[in-house]
Amino acid sequence: MASDSLTRDPEAAAPATSGRRGSLGGALAVLAGAAVLLAVVAVLHVGQGSSGIGLGDLFGILTGDAPDQVRNVFHGARLPRLLTGLVAGAALAASGALAQAVTRNPLAAPETLGVNAGGYLAVVAAAALGLNLGGFASAGLATIGGLIAAVGVWALAGRRGLVVGGRVLLAGAAVTMALMSVATLLLVWFERSTQGLYFWGNGSIAAIDSTRAWQMGALVLVVGVAMVALIRPLDLLSIGDDGARALGANVTGVKLAALGLAVLLAAAAVTVAGPIAFVGVVAPVTVRMLGVHRHAWLVPSAMLIGAALLLSADVVARSFLRSASTGELPAGVITAVVGAPIFIMLARRIRFGYVDDQAAMGARRRLPIGAVAVAGIVLLAATVVAGLKIGDVSVSWADLGDWVRGAESAVVERRFGRLAVAAVAGACLAVAGVAVQAVVHNPIAEPSIIGVTGGASVGAVASLMLAPAAPSWVLPLAALAGGVAATMVLLLAAGRRTGRGGGTRRRGGGGRARLRPGLTLDPTRVVLVGIGVGALCTAVVAILALQAQLAVNRALTWLAGSTYGRGLDDLRWFVVPVAVGVLLVVVARSLDLLAYGEDTPRALGLGVDRARLAVLLCAAVLAAGAASVVGAVGFVGLVAPHTARALVGPSHRRLIPTAALFGAVLVVAADVVGRTVMAPREIPVGLVVALVGAPYLAWLLRRASRRGVA
Repeated sequence: MASDSLTRDPEAAAPATSGRRGSLGGALAVLAGAAVLLAVVAVLHVGQGSSGIGLGDLFGILTGDAPDQVRNVFHGARLPRLLTGLVAGAALAASGALAQAVTRNPLAAPETLGVNAGGYLAVVAAAALGLNLGGFASAGLATIGGLIAAVGVWALAGRRGLVVGGRVLLAGAAVTMALMSVATLLLVWFERSTQGLYFWGNGSIAAIDSTRAWQMGALVLVVGVAMVALIRPLDLLSIGDDGARALGANVTGVKLAALGLAVLLAAAAVTVAGPIAFVGVVAPVTVRMLGVHRHAWLVPSAMLIGAALLLSADVVARSFLRSASTGELPAGVITAVVGAPIFIMLARRIRFGYVDDQAAMGARRRLPIGAVAVAGIVLLAATVVAGLKIGDVSVSWADLGDWVRGAESAVVERRFGRLAVAAVAGACLAVAGVAVQAVVHNPIAEPSIIGVTGGASVGAVASLMLAPAAPSWVLPLAALAGGVAATMVLLLAAGRRTGRGGGTRRRGGGGRARLRPGLTLDPTRVVLVGIGVGALCTAVVAILALQAQLAVNRALTWLAGSTYGRGLDDLRWFVVPVAVGVLLVVVARSLDLLAYGEDTPRALGLGVDRARLAVLLCAAVLAAGAASVVGAVGFVGLVAPHTARALVGPSHRRLIPTAALFGAVLVVAADVVGRTVMAPREIPVGLVVALVGAPYLAWLLRRASRRGVA
């Protein structure tokens, strides 16, 4: 796939020198319009509040006739909030513009490249340690965290990460998932010292004073001055690396400098407002859609629009989603609700190539399936026995033997019930991961990344909000429905339907082949659209949690995945997912054929589009069914399939049962560790798995980038 064809919009890669006179007038009009928009929104924003003081009262400050109460409200609440929104919105927009210029990808932004997550984790870690840092110290810490995350993303994406559409974004999404899991662990583990950071983690501009906003504003201004030296080189990058070098640009130096400034800007935004999503995507893309491509006009226009967008989101949050009982919603949630659909729309427009261009994930079968199965069963049995014995209440071997012979033991029975649930849930999640990877052909694909688990979370939290006194069976059904609904949205947004006349697509050798009528699913696009669906689900969960006045720690525990309070009765909710998993074993040959792209499976009689659709729906049922019982547990669908594939090879008849076995072992072991490390307190099982899955993911991505798989 050519690196110069990342988007359908031919103007996105047009040389910045074309149409200079005509584009100058248009650029000035866009800049002026953005300034007017920001001024109007700022006036509306500063006149909004719960104190009953309106714009007429605030106007007295300009004339010197305002009473002390009005001055106190303005300087103590309205002005700090306004400045925070201005600084954070402008910084995020400029950061996104720089990232998009370097990657030549409209989806690149601080949140999609892991920068926001790295900065947020650094701030949460400092709070967990009890460190009270000032503005510049917090910005420095967030910068270090964001820089480490960004370097990690580029290291994992590989040398071609900056020019291959989607690769660096996939790496960024996976790293973000890992970092946010660690941040959630700290929020649960250090609940008192990190109190209030959960909703701040969704992005909030409710500043206490304006000191930090002034400090970060000065930093953004300094960075803006430094960006002036990069304006022409960034314009040259739009024609490609080779063309930019031919015109005298130091491509490597420009990219490193631009990325460094982008990280610094994102860190400033995180310091004052938390990790706010999609402002860095929407603002620069909006300016480009208005016909402005020269960075001398694009960056300042994007900064004005970014600030207006964030302030508008805060106005909406305070106007329509605030009450005396629930408080106010973070503005970042509104930007996610607005930005996620735009992100999905952009993901639909980007070219990534068809399945034939994707590297199939294969492995040689190294060990006999029988030996692997015996070893896995022994390992699972040992883990279950350890889980029965270990805990806040000691169980002796004699007690365990009596229970096996039929004696009653409440402690052992309770532990066995939750271990059985953990094992079946782990198996379902692992098989779901196998199914997703069979369709997407990407080594980092798993149900959490493509939004299935997020949809299940929406269903579960909605049931808690709308029917808090409902029977226990309502929540699992709601979670299952939410996961399947998210998958349907994913398919509708990511799929491309070909009409009766068909269409054409590129072959691997450069020719073109005719597409049959049906639904075409591009593997990379499925993952990127899934990221948008997951972000939208996360925002909806935050809205529901706040409106329902759910206890934050309870919500975090469920969203992090937990087997607490589960028993043998909960196994009935796994009947359908287990049946779906068995069905996938039966149709394993079709899953094997999906690894060969488009033409070969069709020649062998497989309806590729229908097969992909059916397999993704099966994965949704498996993942949502598991999430309906144990909550949102990530990484199992990543770690278990790859472990199994390395041992028994790519044949799905062997791969599916082996992955299910290792998924069961992983979740059972996580349950045992989670309830013993800090006994009597428990660490949610999903967070324990994340501590294993995050390093594994880093190794996997690095290996994939070296082989050119991702």
